[in-house]
Amino acid sequence: APAWLRRLCGHLLSERLLRPGGVQAVVRGVLEGTDGGAGAEAAALDWRKCDAVGKILAACPQQCLSLEDYYRQVCPQILDLLHVQDKVATRQFQRVATTTLLTMAREQPQLAERHLLQPLLAPLRRCSEAAELALEDLAAEAVLVPEAELGSCVEDILKVYVVGNDSSSLLLGSLQSVLGVVFSLYSFAKQNVSYLRSPCQDILLWFLEKAEREQSLAVLEGLARLSSLVPTLHPQCQLRVGSEGGAAIIVGETISDEDEALYQKVSSEQCHVESLVELLSHCQKSGLAGDFFIHCLKELTQVAAEDEAAPSPAVEPGGSLLELEQYQARQGRKLLVLQLVAALCEGISDTVFTDIVQVQEFLAAVLHRACAHPAQGPGAAAEAQTLAMAMGLVAAMLSGAVQLKSSDFVVLKRLVPLLEELSRTYPEPLTQELASDLRIAICTHGACSPGSLGAAADGVLGRKPGMGAQSPAGSRSPTSPQHRHGSPSAHRSKEQSACCEPGASAAPCADSLAPAGLQELLVSAYDPQPPSRAAALRRLASLVTQRHPEVLQLQEKLLQVFLENVQHEDAFVYLSAIQGISLLSSEYPERILPVLLAQYECPAQGREDAMAAVTRMKLGEVLMRVTWALGDMVFQHREPLIQAFLRGARDPDSALRASSLSNLGELCQHLGFQLGSIIQEVTCCVTAIARTDPEAEVRRAAVHVVVLLLRGLSEKVTEVLQDVLRDLYRLLKHVVTAERDTATVLQAQLALEELDAAMRRVLFPPQTLEKKIVVLP
Repeated sequence: APAWLRRLCGHLLSERLLRPGGVQAVVRGVLEGTDGGAGAEAAALDWRKCDAVGKILAACPQQCLSLEDYYRQVCPQILDLLHVQDKVATRQFQRVATTTLLTMAREQPQLAERHLLQPLLAPLRRCSEAAELALEDLAAEAVLVPEAELGSCVEDILKVYVVGNDSSSLLLGSLQSVLGVVFSLYSFAKQNVSYLRSPCQDILLWFLEKAEREQSLAVLEGLARLSSLVPTLHPQCQLRVGSEGGAAIIVGETISDEDEALYQKVSSEQCHVESLVELLSHCQKSGLAGDFFIHCLKELTQVAAEDEAAPSPAVEPGGSLLELEQYQARQGRKLLVLQLVAALCEGISDTVFTDIVQVQEFLAAVLHRACAHPAQGPGAAAEAQTLAMAMGLVAAMLSGAVQLKSSDFVVLKRLVPLLEELSRTYPEPLTQELASDLRIAICTHGACSPGSLGAAADGVLGRKPGMGAQSPAGSRSPTSPQHRHGSPSAHRSKEQSACCEPGASAAPCADSLAPAGLQELLVSAYDPQPPSRAAALRRLASLVTQRHPEVLQLQEKLLQVFLENVQHEDAFVYLSAIQGISLLSSEYPERILPVLLAQYECPAQGREDAMAAVTRMKLGEVLMRVTWALGDMVFQHREPLIQAFLRGARDPDSALRASSLSNLGELCQHLGFQLGSIIQEVTCCVTAIARTDPEAEVRRAAVHVVVLLLRGLSEKVTEVLQDVLRDLYRLLKHVVTAERDTATVLQAQLALEELDAAMRRVLFPPQTLEKKIVVLP
């Protein structure tokens, strides 16, 4: 457009902008033509246009006498844009208002704070502890902040701060002044049914994430009421549940009963601490929760040192009232820190630390406390146990439970002076010896590991003495029930204990893999050291679960790597390979299952029969894990799976026959009424084996198939097994009367009980009383 036309349009636009309601009129005029339908949706998403309008509003026109007058006239209208209820243009107005506010805050921070941020936060500042209010002049139950105003204020803060996502110092500083009230509202909403809980949580988490770590820790300390940095809700103010699902702030009554007042105070502090722990549970990935936990431990040590240095005025004659108050304040602070540490240990202690630096700081806090205050007095047992667990953690890290790099040892060397002091000054000889051994192991980067470290590591990892980090290969049969149905926690702890050994080559474990890193992982999958090989296999399996694009392109290569490691004799290696194959198969069953079935029916050539049978049993375990992972989708792979297990049930090796029958029973139990006509083949196979097989273990497995089949069908026995039910009944009666193996007889009796219960439910259904009303004509 020509220059004269642009000047004229700008002049007319500025004149309209300065009139009452001019901001909304200008925004509507610029964004008009988006009434309903796809046009409105497209305009709402056109953020460039909204940002351009916001920058226009933030610029002071030439017609205005002063910048102060312009802000005084325009800023209230900008805040009103956040409350526009127009269904078509709501998101546009909110986008324009947020952009304008953030632009003004960057260009004119003082004016923006005076005319925008202070009015925006006024409802929360009104009831803050820092507010100078004559609350004694107000009657009890008087509404200080109505429900609608409080809810609108919280939503406006969410739109401007969290959605706007501008972490300037002005915005962070203004929000920090009301964080205590927001946290009180979050704690109140957590205990009641209120829609304010989610926006308050988002506001708090946004501040803790965007602020500097020192500032976040200081704010957390203020929210925990360990400092007065963050003003909290005024003591005379109370939160009350609103009628619309929100909350209102009222002037509370003064409680005359001291016991009731004490109860209210204790319950409020408990709720406050629980809410803070729950808030920190969302900050664990960033490491903020671990840093605050370490900060609380250091604070506990400092409070205890001050408590020991300052004598109690209660026992000192002639103590002044001021000293008594200071002593009570120190005791209250100590109790609050203890409460915080206990709540953090109970709530988020399992995943509170995210890196080796935080672990080192935690250990340093514990060791420093032990050096400054050796375990004495009534709390000596707890102090000694805490110290033992901390030193055991260091021993476990050095004995191979964690893969340590050179940079990690540089961090751990910060503990050497504390360990040296502990080895000289601690009263218990065993602790002195362990501290000395830990110092030697850290200084030598684990090359010299004295024997006392193994016992300390075993105590932390839950291992048996002498087990160390060795793999228990050959300790049990790969098809034993304990192997297939072991507890996950025990399995996990054993995997952790065998993760790495001193001097073993560590597999890479970075979250983001370069091609070279992936190749190094594949090479580590053939490492001669079993711990390194198992760690690489588990890392590859986790990448399959995360659907890593580079890994998924190498499906065939990964399957080959896993299959070759299944044949390994070490239990931790082939268990990791089994897990990897099952995860890969559950992601791509159509490609992987045919290969697994072919391997299961025709094992690798050139191996001994015993080794081939063991490998096939491991592959059977893989096929069953895939079956559980597929769920109802396993129906389309029903026939090849059952045929493979039926052929395995006729193998010359008795252990493989028993394993195949066990897998067949679990598959039939999972399929239930989807078995169809294939039940005839299953029944004939099971009947023949239970009557003629020479091995008692195999006959027992055949009868167990019948038990699982009846248990899986339950009330549908007569429908699915109507053609073979009589044959199964005769088989079970034959086993009970003619079988010599007591375990097999017991399995048959269990099957008969299942069958008897099912038939009774069919023949004698439970009587139900019904009330019928018949209307006569």
